[in-house]
Amino acid sequence: MAIEQIRMPQLGESVTEGTISKWLVTVGDRVNKYDPLAEVMTDKVNAEVPSSFTGVIKELIAEEGETLAVGEIICTIEIEAGTGQDSTPAESPVPEENRITETTNTSVQPNKTRYSPAVLKISQEHGIDLTKVSGTGAGGRITRKDLLKLIESGHIPTPAQMVESVSELIPAVEAKPKEVPAVPSQPAAVSAPAPQQATVPVSTGDLEIPVTGIRKAIAANMLRSKHEAPHAWTMIEVDATNLVEYRNSLKDDFKKKEGFNLTFFAFFVKATAQALKEFPQINSMWAGDKIIQKKDINISIAVATEDALYVPVIKNADEKSIKGIAREISELAVKVRTGKLKSEDMQGGTFTVNNTGSFGSVQSMGIINYPQAAILQVESIVKRPVVMNNNMIAIRDMVNLCMSLDHRVLDGLICGRFLQRVKEIVENTSKSTTSIY
Repeated sequence: MAIEQIRMPQLGESVTEGTISKWLVTVGDRVNKYDPLAEVMTDKVNAEVPSSFTGVIKELIAEEGETLAVGEIICTIEIEAGTGQDSTPAESPVPEENRITETTNTSVQPNKTRYSPAVLKISQEHGIDLTKVSGTGAGGRITRKDLLKLIESGHIPTPAQMVESVSELIPAVEAKPKEVPAVPSQPAAVSAPAPQQATVPVSTGDLEIPVTGIRKAIAANMLRSKHEAPHAWTMIEVDATNLVEYRNSLKDDFKKKEGFNLTFFAFFVKATAQALKEFPQINSMWAGDKIIQKKDINISIAVATEDALYVPVIKNADEKSIKGIAREISELAVKVRTGKLKSEDMQGGTFTVNNTGSFGSVQSMGIINYPQAAILQVESIVKRPVVMNNNMIAIRDMVNLCMSLDHRVLDGLICGRFLQRVKEIVENTSKSTTSIY
């Protein structure tokens, strides 16, 4: 018999952690390779974690509702000898930034200690000396639960205690008193204060809502984007009258024939994809010492539920017709709202288009979908009086297109030209110039 570990897989690009929403097995259950073990939530996707082995569930290490970093152990399975290929693990890739970090402290600890990203983060936030913590994980490894128990107990080993223990290992050095200058007494070590949580007074009748794993992940991604990418913002006004008339003339027959809606949003996604093909600089990402200009045009679209935001991807949008894009928008929205969105539905996005107009917004500044370089907000189409070329005033269907950009990658000139091209495509959309097939 052998004990194998199941770890938190990476369920999408830039996903660094997941929350166990529901266990589908209990200790003692026999499972086959690829059988689902647990339902996991991230900010991008809900998915099932499959077993990498055939065997019997030995221990459920993570609890329901617990958030773990990619690569952390969630359960263990007892493998029967001679199971052959059934016992071969189907491991999920772990990104470099989430791999377990090895550190060596030869003066205190002769062997290497392995710390997960979650453990390192908690220890830094609370000033915990990890060399003074006894781990309960495999091989004595310190786990997230070990640190949380310490914090709850209030008995936290601090860096100052570590310095005292190290000093005991250093042999005394004889020195004459007259050769040692008098200096003011200094503390052995000063640990940085742990970050303080926001203090919000709670009054009678206030509702305290626990922050779910998915909301924490959304918050972390949004904070990273705003912290790392210097956001700039620009907006252009577009006359969508011809597009509105064309779409309205088709929508009823289209729905009867195709079985799904022909939305305004599909026209805007298609126009964006066409403009990205002509301005490939916009379809780029910041990579530290270089900028990566992506070949494929994969449009991420924002789909909201009551308590979360998901960003599925329309792959190769420039190669699809308006009908094809409309179909994918409909199918992806259904997947999100029924909890059937898969990790592959979320991967590969190069530019995001957000349909903020669907809830009546007329102007907004989106946060860039990291690590992309820009996001386009399509606002609500509203009727307004507009001065035409002949100085006549007419009622037109107008829409604002708002674009947030990463100023490390993009400048105002190229973004202005890109928006002008999207405007031109939208304003020239009509029955005589545009096919939806």
